[in-house]
Amino acid sequence: MSINFDNYNNIVAMFFEKSKEMKDKPYLWKKNNNEFESLSWKNVELLVKSIARSLIGLGVLKGDRVVILSENRPEWQIADLAIMSIGAITVPVYTTSTTSDYSHVINHSGARCMIISSHELCLKALPALESSSDCKSIIKIDDDNHSYDNPVNVLQWSDLIKSQENQNYNFDDEIKSIKRIDTACIIYTSGTGGNPKGVMLSHGAMLSNCTGAQVLLKNLLEGMDEIKFLSWLPLSHSYEHTLQFFTLGIGAQVYYSEGIDKLVINMGEVSPHFMTAVPRFYDSLHTRISQGLKKQGKLSQALFATTLRLGKKKYNGEKLSFIESFTNSILDKLVRRKVNKRFGGSLKALISGGSALNFEVGLYLTALGLPLLQGYGQTETAPVVSANPPEKVKLDTVGPLFHGVKVKIADDGEILVSGENVMNGYWNDPDATSKTLIDGWVHTGDIGEFDEENYLKITDRKKDILVNAGGDNISPSRVEAKLDIEPEIAQSMLYGDFKNYLVAVIVPDKDFAINWAKENSKDENFGSIVKDENFNKVMKEVVNKVNKNLSVIEQVRKFILIDHEFTIENSMMTPSMKVRRFAVKDKYGDQLEDLY
Repeated sequence: MSINFDNYNNIVAMFFEKSKEMKDKPYLWKKNNNEFESLSWKNVELLVKSIARSLIGLGVLKGDRVVILSENRPEWQIADLAIMSIGAITVPVYTTSTTSDYSHVINHSGARCMIISSHELCLKALPALESSSDCKSIIKIDDDNHSYDNPVNVLQWSDLIKSQENQNYNFDDEIKSIKRIDTACIIYTSGTGGNPKGVMLSHGAMLSNCTGAQVLLKNLLEGMDEIKFLSWLPLSHSYEHTLQFFTLGIGAQVYYSEGIDKLVINMGEVSPHFMTAVPRFYDSLHTRISQGLKKQGKLSQALFATTLRLGKKKYNGEKLSFIESFTNSILDKLVRRKVNKRFGGSLKALISGGSALNFEVGLYLTALGLPLLQGYGQTETAPVVSANPPEKVKLDTVGPLFHGVKVKIADDGEILVSGENVMNGYWNDPDATSKTLIDGWVHTGDIGEFDEENYLKITDRKKDILVNAGGDNISPSRVEAKLDIEPEIAQSMLYGDFKNYLVAVIVPDKDFAINWAKENSKDENFGSIVKDENFNKVMKEVVNKVNKNLSVIEQVRKFILIDHEFTIENSMMTPSMKVRRFAVKDKYGDQLEDLY
């Protein structure tokens, strides 16, 4: 299913050509009445054209912005392609964002229209439209009988499709006029340091990233007649957003997951060949497998331990003895095949990106035979800069550069990126653009280096580096990764700029905490547990264990325990699952200062 992404001037031209080739073959799959049902390529094309004509009827012109607010589902991609096919610009937003976030994006982008999936999301988004002078129409995907008081034109997706089914509109001229350099979407960054900025990505930026993905996965894709992707990461994330055009180009089938709670179940139902996720998913996978193992018999635990030991030895390039090689091949069938089967049994690659993968988690899953490829990128680079090839994975790196991407390391160690994949700039923000995009190079804010095989290694985030009272630079993410791998700890955040030592906010693992309370006849309320003196001593032992593997300046001397996780809902985590350090400091700064 090879394709030359460089042959296309824009994404919609590629889609219409692919649709003519694939016709009645299944393309987009969604759960309906507990069964996955598909839309064919031909069906998707008809729906794209109907929604595109409806947008024109609503007065959406070339270059206008249209917001999509929806969970992952076939209509998401249909809406995206419809917007682009009339030369308009897609503005994705997260379903987990707040009304004030929507208000910022709608007003800042000057959106003309919103496409919203459900009544619940309408209730959250409609108040955000009150301050907008431009956005006067909503297209609602779900059919229901709800009405709204707001002075906004709310139209039903299904009604628009019916009204446009027999209408004629020649898309060819519009599609031919769209160039690779033209902005296809504006994706607002997570905003770890404040208000999100609108990253303008061109058709060419995303198509060039698709070329890189094809080169990376060439050997895995070769000879595959049917390719299945499971889509789970939000399509409002630049990572999944670009990936949908890669799957489109290679003619793959896309199954939309029902969400994080049913992700593993969906993997078993779909048997996907590929899936992308952020490191937080792999952390929870590691925890789930580890906790499940504790309930197994001694023989199973022994087999598992041997599988891990030999798998790690093989990854590290250590020679296995004849008996070890023989044992390892048997464990492939007894353990690794069984683990893979839990996730559908057909996995060719699990791709990790969005933030740093914990090395120990990566090694654990790799030793169990799960094919894990870590990559690196940013929204500003459409997004992938580099990724580990399946032929040689180095888990402590983010792999060689993607095809067509250039990187240089600045004098201070910052990673600078250039190539067609680089953004057109930040929407309506020339000052921010001039600070980030200098002479065609994106200044990523990440610190890195190349190893002897030209694999890129991220060593830290430039602005997240802590500088202690002695002037030493400390990587908080490195220490937090070592804390978070401990089963007793769910999350952590370091603190200690210009201080004599480091302290931390720690969220204990809730299941561990409640089990401890049961075993010690304590109040099982999580809030009471974190205040318990004896429980704090237990957590101190865990932190001390981690400290033994850290340098003196990296060690965590004191900490506070809190009884709720950093989440998107409490604004302490971005929608792409990165901790908003400034928000955590705002809330817990005084308590952390008291530790000194």
